Amino acid sequence: MFTESASLYDHFYAYKDYAGEAARIHEIVTRHNASATRLLDVACGTGRHLEHLQQWFSCEGTDIHPAMLDVARTRLPALRLTEADMTDFSLGRRFDVVTCLFSAIGYAVTTDRLRVAISHLADHLDDRGVLIFEPWVLPEAWREPGVNTVEEVVDGDRTLVRVISSVRDRDTSRLQIHHVIAQAGTIDTADETHVLGLFSRADYLAACSAAGLDAWFEDGFLADRGLVVAVRNRN
Repeated sequence: MFTESASLYDHFYAYKDYAGEAARIHEIVTRHNASATRLLDVACGTGRHLEHLQQWFSCEGTDIHPAMLDVARTRLPALRLTEADMTDFSLGRRFDVVTCLFSAIGYAVTTDRLRVAISHLADHLDDRGVLIFEPWVLPEAWREPGVNTVEEVVDGDRTLVRVISSVRDRDTSRLQIHHVIAQAGTIDTADETHVLGLFSRADYLAACSAAGLDAWFEDGFLADRGLVVAVRNRN
């Protein structure tokens, strides 16, 4: 998974306002810890959020997929980027801010693994640290019987096509993704299957509480998903 598509990823998300989202993250962090300087982005992908967050923070990133990290390292050669699974990692250092964006938390898949992932994210927070993560689609927002999309991008002499078909299976969603690369009389294809957990707001908040964090939802980030913001329980 992601090996073939990593080099195509940014082409399909060229529309995404990474700069605006990074500015929103900075605003939230400043509200809760104005002195924050160190940030860890877990599941950083190709590093597009880090590219903008580094104007305010000393940044690091992790991702489970080496091919995505290869793209990120090309973009951000000065940053420390580590291959790591969000459900089982320890960097041996703490940060003022830990983020997990673009719904990557959904790859925890089950509520048990969600709690483990949030626990590991919390373990990397300083005492006054702020955790910010972006949920995957909430169960009540899932559109039945699923969504089929076709996207086309022209990149020089290449035409890139991505077809996504999604379906729900109780508390999980499965996305079947088909990539087509047409160039100079050749056509290459690649297929991936992505499985993400459909967690409720209560699931996310309970996972944060179990990790010793006070958490709440903030709306206005990808509209229907929002953000979960959490700080250490100071009671």
